[in-house]
Amino acid sequence: MDSLAKLLKNTVLLGNEPSWELLGILTVYFVQGVLGLARLAISFFLKDELGLDPAQMAALLGISAFPWVIKPLFGFLSDGLPLFGYRRRSYLIFSGILGALAWLALATIVHSAWAATLCIVTSSLSVAVADVIVDSVVVERARGESMEKAGSLQSISWAVSAFGGLVTAYLSGWLLEHYGTRVIFAITAAFPLLVCLVSIVINEQTIKSTEVFPPKQQISQIWKTLKQKEIFLPTLFVFIWQATPSADSAFFYFSTNELGFGAEFLGRVRLVTSLAALLGIWAYQKFLKSIPFRVILGWSILASCLLGMTTLLLVTHANRSLGINDYWFSLGDSLILTVMGQIAFMPVLVLSARLCPAGIEATFFALLMSIWNLSGLVSSEGGALLTHWLGVSENNFNHLWLLVLITNLSTLLPLALIKWLPENDPQITTVLPPAEVFESHSLYPQFIAETELLITEKND
Repeated sequence: MDSLAKLLKNTVLLGNEPSWELLGILTVYFVQGVLGLARLAISFFLKDELGLDPAQMAALLGISAFPWVIKPLFGFLSDGLPLFGYRRRSYLIFSGILGALAWLALATIVHSAWAATLCIVTSSLSVAVADVIVDSVVVERARGESMEKAGSLQSISWAVSAFGGLVTAYLSGWLLEHYGTRVIFAITAAFPLLVCLVSIVINEQTIKSTEVFPPKQQISQIWKTLKQKEIFLPTLFVFIWQATPSADSAFFYFSTNELGFGAEFLGRVRLVTSLAALLGIWAYQKFLKSIPFRVILGWSILASCLLGMTTLLLVTHANRSLGINDYWFSLGDSLILTVMGQIAFMPVLVLSARLCPAGIEATFFALLMSIWNLSGLVSSEGGALLTHWLGVSENNFNHLWLLVLITNLSTLLPLALIKWLPENDPQITTVLPPAEVFESHSLYPQFIAETELLITEKND
């Protein structure tokens, strides 16, 4: 039995000790992946049942990302305003109930674009709150990792999320083909309730108001941390990179209206991309985690842009001249681009976690994540404007090739700023937040002890 536990720890769990809490953490990430069951249904619901065009869909989906932009607010509340004595558990229960209600509403009473927007934003809010809380728990445990083990807990967490997406990937298309969007929304409503159930295994003691950082000190600490050049410049780099315009919504209409891809086939594409995401996480953890951020992100951006150009073959139907049908080309293209995208984003997550100071893990990590999500909103809305400007609609794809070309080339813009990224471990090279913020606080000795431990590990 001990040998089985050791094998589980060293292989599946990447060196992390098995525990009920770890099971709870991974369940929350699993649910985030499983909620992808409704992703295709949302797209078809907006396109076919509500009659939105590509630019309108891109704009609406951009709005749905807003809760992810204000994630620091949820982290701020969690760190500084415990509910019933708990900073994590109570917020997980709240998020689960909120998500279940939003999906039930989509399954039953939503019949307009405005109502759909409200429910989609609410479901997004539910996932964003749960994500902030579980990320803070992970960051609390990951901050003490040595560089040899850096990112292991995050890697397994994101792998479980990708596995959740894998489990429902093909089903998302098959169920849509046979039962329609409303049934999928009703099924999806059950999964957020799992988050409520597993909240009880999160190791957390009830705390008093004197054991959390006062709001004024939280804001002061966040500002002093964020304005450091070693943190501000990498943050700005990732924002610029992720904010370049996207052609995703226009390409969805091209796939369904021009190429005739049905829901079941698009479910297969989701299955392939879920497998690809797992492959990307494995490749990063196995071969790339020790490569400096500057090197791996620079080459990933370049490779992703070049590989993204292969989409031009599909939108111009050049793949048919090469003897590759649309279905096989789309599957292969999705696989390669997803692997590269996951490899590129894993170091961003590791970098973000290693910049988080003690005591406000949820707030600061959520701030960094919200900046990435704000860039995604800018990307979606920028893509909507480009789509409208180029005249790409649900039936006119004459300039889709130009949209794909512009969106791909724009991703190369941040390469001129590659020196803004750190070369070494930012948790060591970055100046930590000024001590005077903590000295009068009860958590100050814990912060100092953990910092000294970190420096000892680095010297060893």
